[in-house]
Amino acid sequence: MNKKSLSERDICTKFITPALEKIGWDTQWQIFEEVSFTDGKIYVRGKITARRTRKRADYILYYKPNIPIAIIAELIDQGVMVEALYESVDKQVDLFDLICHVAYDKPPLTRKERANNVKKRNYFTKYGEQARKVLEALLDKYADQGIKNMENIQNLTIPPNSDFGSVTEIIKVFGSREAYDKAIKELENELYKVA
Repeated sequence: MNKKSLSERDICTKFITPALEKIGWDTQWQIFEEVSFTDGKIYVRGKITARRTRKRADYILYYKPNIPIAIIAELIDQGVMVEALYESVDKQVDLFDLICHVAYDKPPLTRKERANNVKKRNYFTKYGEQARKVLEALLDKYADQGIKNMENIQNLTIPPNSDFGSVTEIIKVFGSREAYDKAIKELENELYKVA
């Protein structure tokens, strides 16, 4: 298939969205297409005000709630394939690190390196022993499979997490479902905290 003969929308539909889904991005809450992400600069001339054109992106990926990453389809237009990018660095990196590597020539951290950085900061000391074990197991799962899997409550039903008890029992260790979700969000923030 000759990509040069395809429209930008076709490239997005046939190549970019499937590539994002393949590496674990959720089309329901993480991937938004054809999105304006600024209101446009305001200009004032005397008593007249106007806005410039809004900036748009082919994709806005929400890596975490309220933390968008804009991706321009220009990468695909220029013949850069996401899979090839992964192979050029290491498949054990997040898309966030891959984009930073491409855009800013920043060496990407692997998920395992990010997980080890969290462990070095002794982040888990604020939790009780059982909650700490659950979070450490989830962190290890993140290092192996990525962040999306860490957020999935069903991970608590799979060993080694299921060894800590049922989902309800594990949630009780944190106090409530809200407290568990908060602990997971804080853990994600720790993963991307600058050392």
